[in-house]
Amino acid sequence: MIDQGFRHYLTVTGGYWAFTLTDGALRMLVLLYFHQLGYAPLAIAMLFIFYEFFGIVTNLVGGWLGARIGLNRTMHIGMALQIVALAMLLLPEAMLTVLWVMMAQALSGIAKDLNKMSAKAGVKLLLPTDAQADGLFRWVAFLTGSKNALKGIGFFMGGFLLASCGFAGAVWAMIMLLVVSLVVTMLLLPANLGRLNERAKFSAIFSKSPAVNWLSAARFFLFGARDVWFVVALPLFLQGVLGWSFTAVGGFFALWVIGYGVVQSLSPALLPARAGRGSVIVWGLILAMITVVIALMMQQGGDLGWVVVVGLAIFGIVFAINSALHSYLIVSWSDHDRVSMNVGFYYMANAGGRLVGTLLSGWIYQWQGLELCLWVAAAFALLSALLAVKLPAGARV
Repeated sequence: MIDQGFRHYLTVTGGYWAFTLTDGALRMLVLLYFHQLGYAPLAIAMLFIFYEFFGIVTNLVGGWLGARIGLNRTMHIGMALQIVALAMLLLPEAMLTVLWVMMAQALSGIAKDLNKMSAKAGVKLLLPTDAQADGLFRWVAFLTGSKNALKGIGFFMGGFLLASCGFAGAVWAMIMLLVVSLVVTMLLLPANLGRLNERAKFSAIFSKSPAVNWLSAARFFLFGARDVWFVVALPLFLQGVLGWSFTAVGGFFALWVIGYGVVQSLSPALLPARAGRGSVIVWGLILAMITVVIALMMQQGGDLGWVVVVGLAIFGIVFAINSALHSYLIVSWSDHDRVSMNVGFYYMANAGGRLVGTLLSGWIYQWQGLELCLWVAAAFALLSALLAVKLPAGARV
């Protein structure tokens, strides 16, 4: 018989999957649709700035909110906000201004991070006791990896729906998927999941734990290292320098995200059972070295397509292991009564790294090109590894 906590874990995971599909599809839908309308790539990238910025705010406040009202409610609020964000895009084409779409993306960013924080923190609270002791890394890695794989599938789904149903039809399809998921999770999840018996103080959103603070700082530079060359610079390079079609660029990114998610799910098999500070440092240094090698090979000339594609594949494997390791540690080190606030604070740093990486990616690429983006990425990865040195061995948050 399946443990009740495990059934609830599957419900949370299913809701997270449905949301992730719409998140990936929405991003690809906006990219392709506004490209059709004649927007330049950098202008399209700017549509997502509010998405990343409000992720910082949401993660900072979301953990406290989850402790106050329950993680099930923050998950449902996230789904409802995503439905509103999608509905905002159903206006006539002439009314879909840049500012309006940025506002819709801001809501979507809030929705995404409420949903993610709720799901990640919920793992700690829902898994059976034996899973907590023996397989937490495996379950966290599965949730995180499957989410990223489904986000890649969402990229495909967005393009497919746009081609087959049109923009409005694609948006309606995603709204219906989310409505069904919202109703199902509201019926199946326990009330007050993760809610503290006593009122959580707002000041508690700022972590007082050295382990959480140093891990969050390492996370900031880890995701900055990815996005500083991945988010804006790479697609512009593939399309503008290598001459790839927009379809090829979108398909490549979708496959990369799916592969990245698969590696995340398998990462527990690649790491020691008691992974901790040492593993974070070692894998961070490996990521920095790989990025340096890619930058050096680009400087040497040769077939830039192969250098970038193969280099990105290797980078993705190592980055996925780093990301899964960080995600496991924040959940593992958190006590039940602070898990939502610790996870929220940690993912605030994650969103901050993505925002800085996105802005630097566009600016540095426009200034000096992809090579300098890679050197900055290597420096960020090195900083992430060095910050991990400050993590206490065997830390307990």
